[in-house]
Parts: sequence; C-alpha cells; structure tokens
Amino acid sequence: MQKLLIAFALVAVTGLSQAQSPAESARWKAHAANVTITRDDWGIPHVKGKTDADAVFGMIYAQAEDDFNRVEANFITSQGRTAEAVGEAAIYSDLRMKLFIDPDSMKVIYARSPAWLQKLMIAWADGLNFYLAGHPEVKPRVIAKFEPWMALTFSEGSIGNDIDGVNVTQLQAFYGNGPVKLATMRPGSAFERAALAADAARAVEDAVEREPGGSNGMAVSPKNTKYGRALLLINPHTSFFFREELQMTSDEGLDAYGAATWGQFFIYQGFNRTAGWMHTTSAADRSDEFLETVSEKDGKFFYKFGDKERPLTPKVITVPYKTANGMADKKFTVYYTHFGPIVRSTGGKWVAIRIMQEPLKALTQSYTRTKAKNLAEFRTTMDLHTNSSNNTLFADAGGNVAYLHANFIPRRDPKFDWKQPVDGSDPASEWKGLLTFDEEPNVVNPASGWVYNSNDWPWASAGPSSPKQSAFPAYVDNGVESHRGRHAVMVLQNRKDFTMQGLRDAAYDTYLPGFEKSVPALVKAWDNAPASTPLKARLAEQVELLRKWDMRWSAESVPTSLAIFYGTALNRVAGVVRRGGAAAEPTGDQMLQALDVACTKLSADFGKWNTPWGEINRFQRLNANIESEFSDRAPSIPVGFPSASWGSLASFGARAYPNTKKWYGTSGNSFVAVVEFGKDSVRARAVTAGGLNSVVGSKHFNDQGEHYAAGDLREVYFYPNQVKAHTERVYRPGAAK
Repeated sequence: MQKLLIAFALVAVTGLSQAQSPAESARWKAHAANVTITRDDWGIPHVKGKTDADAVFGMIYAQAEDDFNRVEANFITSQGRTAEAVGEAAIYSDLRMKLFIDPDSMKVIYARSPAWLQKLMIAWADGLNFYLAGHPEVKPRVIAKFEPWMALTFSEGSIGNDIDGVNVTQLQAFYGNGPVKLATMRPGSAFERAALAADAARAVEDAVEREPGGSNGMAVSPKNTKYGRALLLINPHTSFFFREELQMTSDEGLDAYGAATWGQFFIYQGFNRTAGWMHTTSAADRSDEFLETVSEKDGKFFYKFGDKERPLTPKVITVPYKTANGMADKKFTVYYTHFGPIVRSTGGKWVAIRIMQEPLKALTQSYTRTKAKNLAEFRTTMDLHTNSSNNTLFADAGGNVAYLHANFIPRRDPKFDWKQPVDGSDPASEWKGLLTFDEEPNVVNPASGWVYNSNDWPWASAGPSSPKQSAFPAYVDNGVESHRGRHAVMVLQNRKDFTMQGLRDAAYDTYLPGFEKSVPALVKAWDNAPASTPLKARLAEQVELLRKWDMRWSAESVPTSLAIFYGTALNRVAGVVRRGGAAAEPTGDQMLQALDVACTKLSADFGKWNTPWGEINRFQRLNANIESEFSDRAPSIPVGFPSASWGSLASFGARAYPNTKKWYGTSGNSFVAVVEFGKDSVRARAVTAGGLNSVVGSKHFNDQGEHYAAGDLREVYFYPNQVKAHTERVYRPGAAK
C-alpha cells in the first residue's frame, strides 16, 4: 500500500506543468512522498507527515482541495490586494492593509526568520503551488504563485485583527482627495467637512446594532466533573465556513486537531493529545490613537513631540485595482509618525495609530502553542506577547484550566484616558513596554473550578474567583458585562458533575437572559394600559403567550418568534440601541407599538403572527460563494437557537434578505467541540457548520447541516485506530482520484 501511494504521487508530480524550477519540483516530490492524507467519513483530512514541514505541506494542500477560493481570499485580503479582484470599491480597504503590510518588509523579516520556521513557510507555499500546478482548471483571482514570506502577512487566525480598528471611511476622507495639503485642512475647509462627515458616519456605524462577534470558551477543572477529567468547550462565533476542521501530525511531535483558518498552517482553535486551547475576541486595549500637532515647512510636514518638531515620514503606496478595461492603479502619499501611520483627522489634529506589528513573533506563537503539551509549555509561548486580539481558554490532561487574557497590552501612563485619542505631543504618551503575565487579569486553576469568556470583561471569568477590576489599570480591558456572559456564569456555577454531554448541554442552554427585563416590562405595559387603548384587545393573546413564556428558545416556540421580532422592532420604534446588554427604557406606548409592528411583520411574511421560530430561522447552503445566497424556494433546515444578541450561548446570526421572508444564518456557531482530557487519552465530539467541502454536489458539502442545526455533536476521530475504522480515502498529495 505504501509503495502504491508513493507511485501515485510520483506519477502526479511528473505530469505537472513545467513552470516550477527544478528545486521546487524536487521539494514537491519529497514532501508528497512523505505525506499521507486520510479522509474520514465526514471528509475531514487527517494529515500525517514525516516532519512538521511535511505536515504543513499536506494540510495546506488538503485545504486547497476543499476551498481554494477561501484560502486565496484570506491572503488577498492580508496583502491589501482585494481591489485587484473586485475593483475600485476595495481601494481604501487595500490602502488600510498596505499601511501596515509591506511586501519588502515581510521579505526582510522572512530572511531573518529561524531556519525551522522558514522550512514551514517554504512548505506552506510549496503545498499551495503544488496544488495549483496539478489543477490547471483552478484559476486564482490574484495570487498565481505563493511565496513563503506571504505566510507572515496573516500570522494569527482571528476573524478580524488590529488593523480593522482603522475606519475605512475616515481613511478615505483623509487621503482620498489628492495630495494632503495642510493649508486646505483648516477649520471650515472642505477637508474638515469631509473629516467631520466621516466621524459622523463612524458614529452611526458604531451605534447600529450588529450581530455580536467573537466566541464562547469554557474550561472545567476535574473537581467539577463526574469522572475527574478536565473539559474544554470550543465554540468560535465566526462567519460560516471560515475555517476547516482537520488534523495534522508528524514524527516530530506535532499532533493537533481542530479548526484552521483557511490558508494558515496552524490549528487556531483545537487540541492535541494532552492540551486544548480556545480563543475568544478580546476587549483588551491593545492599540492607541495619538493626536498629532502638525505644521508645514517648505512643503514638508512636521509633528510636535515634547519641545521639538519631528518630520513625518512620507511613503508612496500604490494600490492596483481591476477595471472593465484591465488593471489600473491609484497612488497615495501617506505619512507616519514614530507611533504609526496617520489614518484620519479630527478637530484639526491628525491622528496616528499604533498597533502590535510583530508578524514573526505572532506566527511563531500561533504555531508553537499547538505543540504545547501542558499549561507550563503553553504559558512559555505567551512570553512572545503577540496574541493581541484574543483571550484564551485552556485545559490540559494534568487537570489545569485557565483563562488567559490577551497578552499584548502596552504599559501606559494612567493620567491619560486611553479609550480616547491621546495627545501625541506629550512624551508621557509613549508606551512603556508591555505588561507581564503577572500584571494581566489571568486566572489559573481557580477555586471555583471553572473559567469562561464570551467576549465580555474578565471580571466574571471564574465567578467568585475572578480577578478584581480595581487591581488593574483601567486600560487593561474595555469590555462590559453582557447577557451572554451572565448566561455563562448561570450554567457553570454550582455544578460538580459535568460530563462531555453536560458541557455540551450548557453550551446549548436554551435560556435567553436578554429578555429578562424587556418581556416583563412589555407585559406590565399591557396590564397598565387603559382598556380603551386600541392595541390592548388586539395584542391580548400575544401578551398572554409572553406572560407564560419561560424565556427559552426552541424551533417549535411561538413566543421565541414574538420576542425576537418584538425586540427587533423595539429598537426601531423607540430608537433604542442596546450596548453590552444594557436594558432599554422605552415608554409603555412604544412597547405596545413595537409588539404590534412585530405581529404585523410576522403576519405579512409568514401568514400568521403565531409562527413557530423554526419556520423562520433557517440554515441553508446553496453554493460555495464567500457571500452566501439564499432562497425560500430551496430546501433549508430549522434552527432553534437564535442570535447571541439575546443572550443565547449558542449563536445563529440570521436575517431576511431582499428576496426572502425566512431568516438565514451566516454567522455564529461555526466549529463547536467539547474535549475531555484523561491522563492517558483525549476524547472529543464536534460539529462543523454545513459540511467540509465547498464543491456543490460533494457528499460533504452539507452532510453536517442537520447535526449542526440540532447541536448534535459527532465523535471526533483523533487516534489512528479511530480514523482507520472510519476511512473514506487514503492518498498522497497530487495523487489521482
């Protein structure tokens, strides 16, 4: 069998195009001969390599097989090249990336990378190029050939990153009207009006209620479990199909299973034989804006710092973009202070932004933590201080559990309000190194026996064993308490009998704390309304249903539909925007009006106001487009759990589309896993949204859809004997099917 697999691989390599160099061909052959890909009966690839580099080659090849479009899309974005694919609309989002990501700089960083990491980056590029060479029918939109340095442009697997903190509208207002001229930026100028309009647009954008991003993570210590084994919940809330579920192993000690963000060569959320990690989007304050006092002399710009003026550093950035007549480009002269690039202006001041920019350390930390065998080894990876945008929930076979706060937090002078742009001319605004592990609100093996994070503050992360907010600088975290965070505490506290199923049930607990105040307030408003109120009689049946509702979701529940449509309408009727779970205080009349609007909408869209939630809330996968399309005429699956906006731990961000009445989900629960760490073994159950393969018609395009909608986690095949019992196909990269 082994010889046959190698023969297939060599035949495939021999038939490739001649575009590659002899050195590349030799590497491809060597990797392909050292890699075995086993697809289980869910299509999940289990990649085995002789070395870590072989495993990287195989796992990225498998990713390309399953969804090359998403692999390329992530690296188009990370290099600021989206406009080359989609056109002029993406110019300023590309400019934003190019302010921080420069190919020449990345190549220099790559050249000084340690040899072991260079091997992995080379294997990564080789795996993708090998795939493209063997699949001429696949036409890349932008990146015809991957180069090793490109791996540094997307070095941590979060759905967003620190660069996203720069607002594109404000960036365009600053750089979008030709060369920057200080004389035209005075108060009342067209430039200042554009800047104020961009500020207003940003304020509206911030005020609009969005689907909560981030994730849920929980870890339970052995003393709180039935069988004395640590448990970990992995529940990232991302856009669907954002990551691939896979396993990668090598003879050099790599053995990681979980979710890898498309195009990256490390497991981002997952576990190995003895340890597991789950990342949640952090509210840690990891970047800052600086107000710069700028002057102009002889056509050059200077900014004040202390009692001196320093020259701003100009840089010409070219953004190519696609047009109907071929490629064109737009050039920008952008400016930097020592803090970072100028990204906008406000109140007559230019604004520079400073973020974590350590791609080499970030990629190193992202990869090496997947090989950490225990908390001590995982803790060592954190000394690189580049996990800037994520908190981590951790568990291991030694019984350790931990909440680990985002570990890139600059040490700052407390005299400033760091939630706002600070005076960049004051030398006291300089960062003063980074906080150490012991200076951050981390929690290790708490007396409560559990830790969690749901993108809220860390001050409730372990119940009564949580860090005390007063013990830390205000800038350590900008989070708030949320409905989802309160819900997590409810399901974790006062339990000593957790099992894998018990943790799964906690993760899908049906209670909706977001309605604890709003629904009783609505009922009270109806009770207090005079009998002559026109809406009183019309809404009597609906209010009675809500009065008796236990505030638990289900696909069969009519009150769930009423409450969610009511809550959505209330925000519009009362002009209410809920922030961090804060309760709205509309008038009684507004409440009744909102319920009437909700019932009218339900009746118009579904024929009756008393429509069960599952008839509205649907999971559907029709194609492999990155932006999903939906149709009420095509089959779909009912989903009971709603948006995390209402405090549901299980999250399904859904809405109606211009051509639909039903609501279709695009984000929320994506990859969900419950992991149990025994002293000599690890067990897991998991589910991935829809299916693993992006090819319409593939057996694995939507084979997990029903499991996903029901929260029915399937067995994870981690050990070779488990995989062997559920094998669908075994092959080498490049082998013919």
